[in-house]
Amino acid sequence: MQHLLWRQITSTLCALCFFVVVAQAQREENLPDHENKQFYFGITLSGNSSGFQLRHHPSFLQKDSILYVQPKSNGGFGLGLLASLRVIPHLELRFNPHLIFANRTLSYSVKYPAPGEETIQEKTIESIYTSFPVQLKFSSDRIGNFRVYILGGAKFEYDLASNSQRRQAEDLVKLIKGAVGYEAGLGLHFYFPSFIFSPEIKISNTFRNVHSRDPNLIYSNIIDRLQARMIVFSIHLEG
Repeated sequence: MQHLLWRQITSTLCALCFFVVVAQAQREENLPDHENKQFYFGITLSGNSSGFQLRHHPSFLQKDSILYVQPKSNGGFGLGLLASLRVIPHLELRFNPHLIFANRTLSYSVKYPAPGEETIQEKTIESIYTSFPVQLKFSSDRIGNFRVYILGGAKFEYDLASNSQRRQAEDLVKLIKGAVGYEAGLGLHFYFPSFIFSPEIKISNTFRNVHSRDPNLIYSNIIDRLQARMIVFSIHLEG
């Protein structure tokens, strides 16, 4: 159902963007002096689908209490600010600090569940990130009130909800607090009389392992690496 919902949302957005492109191309040029600005700013609203790429620990084959573990993606949202510096025509340096709310799920098949529990147990890991991405953005020529851009860059994020230092029950899966990653994506600029409307889609992944493995926790000790994976759809409002 989630897959079908995402397909419907994506199809609707693509159709909307197509009609906006046609409508904007037929109108007189808005914000004609915007390309002469060296600096400009904006705000960002975003939704995300986040999950893990998982690698088992070698000890997984030596244990039989957990038959398998499978990561699942969940939805989340974010709020951010946007600052752009025009380096040369068509090339900008962009800073887009974000507060991101993300949820990821690990689904376990338990061989010997406790009385009254299911054999399939899911552990949801909640994260609240402060993310600090720095990106290079390359834009196409402007066609009327429309242009396309691609971007790529690096990010540092800090998990405010990290539980890597907590000592709790044996069902805990811990994450580290800080991580470095990369981002890449593409977007569209639609120029209106007083602002620029910019839908964007990107991947935002970590380089390193974010799992803080604890050999004493049964849901953690069978996992070697967890790398955070995220697909982000953003709406930028720029001036």
